[in-house]
Amino acid sequence: MLIECLAEESNAWRRNGVDVTDPMAARAARARVLAALGDPVRLGLVDLLGVQDLSPAALSAELGIPGNLLAHHLKVLERAGLIARTTSRNDRRRTYVRLVPTALVGLLPAPAPVAASRVVFVCTHNSARSVMAEAAWRAVSDVPTASAGTDPGSRFHPRATAALRRAGWRVGHGRPRRIDEVLEPEDLVVSVCDAVNEDVAALPNRRLHWSIPDPSAIDTDEAFTDALAEVRQRTAQLADVVAAGR
Repeated sequence: MLIECLAEESNAWRRNGVDVTDPMAARAARARVLAALGDPVRLGLVDLLGVQDLSPAALSAELGIPGNLLAHHLKVLERAGLIARTTSRNDRRRTYVRLVPTALVGLLPAPAPVAASRVVFVCTHNSARSVMAEAAWRAVSDVPTASAGTDPGSRFHPRATAALRRAGWRVGHGRPRRIDEVLEPEDLVVSVCDAVNEDVAALPNRRLHWSIPDPSAIDTDEAFTDALAEVRQRTAQLADVVAAGR
């Protein structure tokens, strides 16, 4: 999915005359569009035009603003390449305003693709967040994965394994493992607790960090369910980025 989005973003900016090989030019183009959207009325206009074309009179009535003010906002949006006007083929005196289909594509920067032969999730005890991330990763990617801890506990947290069972998943290995048992030179390491990110000396591996609160500090089923939900969201996003880098 990310690959298709990146291609569509690039094509959209080319159609708008932006040199996509020049990062500063692409950022300047995005900034102009964002500036045009930085007004509640103009944002409301874009909302109204999301799935329909409307006449200026209809837009004025929907937003409760006079025609001269509407004209000003439409001019700003038009200069930014966000809207276009068409003439009615039935009544040539009428015009309609439409949202340019690709206007919002690529408005926010897409994450850079990441190449990884394996993704290893690390927390302190390898008893909750890292094993949940490992299980969630297996559900969304065929890139190999593992998890480990800098100071492994004696067992997986019961609430973590219960949360995984509720999701239809299981822990991927039999006991918490130490990072030096697991890590290989080409692994992409994702730390899922702040202590690992802040206290562990530099590793030879590429590293990413997710600041996920420790659910065991609250120690309720709800806390572990919430942690798993955040892990699922983040692994899905990372899986797209890693897939694009392959």
